[in-house]
Amino acid sequence: MKLIGLSGEHYEFELSNREKELLLQLLGLYPRIPAEYQSSALAKDIEEANQRLLAEALEETRSENQKRLQSWIANRQKLSPVHKAWRLKLSASEVDWLLELLNDVRVGSWIRLGSPEVPQAALTDETAPDFWTLEMAGYFQAAFLELLEGNG
Repeated sequence: MKLIGLSGEHYEFELSNREKELLLQLLGLYPRIPAEYQSSALAKDIEEANQRLLAEALEETRSENQKRLQSWIANRQKLSPVHKAWRLKLSASEVDWLLELLNDVRVGSWIRLGSPEVPQAALTDETAPDFWTLEMAGYFQAAFLELLEGNG
């Protein structure tokens, strides 16, 4: 993946066919953090009625993100083929949004691994897909941030 440049208010990235497939596969796993995990982690001292409101708000946000993601994937102006690669065109807010989705996938995979301090310690045949997902989501997060460093 590489940053091609800034076109108006949009960043333009170039992805290989494999990178495009991996990114879409990862985004297809959203949401990955269990709803009950976020509700309990965010609402330890909140009474039951407020916990229910928090859970509903979280579900609404996830639903909106999933709809937005499907629309974004279908938008050929955002992700289009160019020669033997793909052009990804994102506004600054879309980059932030994709980073949030990737973070959900990454953290959710870490939770599924049992929240280990050293994720590799939990690596087995059974946990390998979650470990792979954690690592690949982290790769894309780091790649976007590294490419944007100094450009935003």
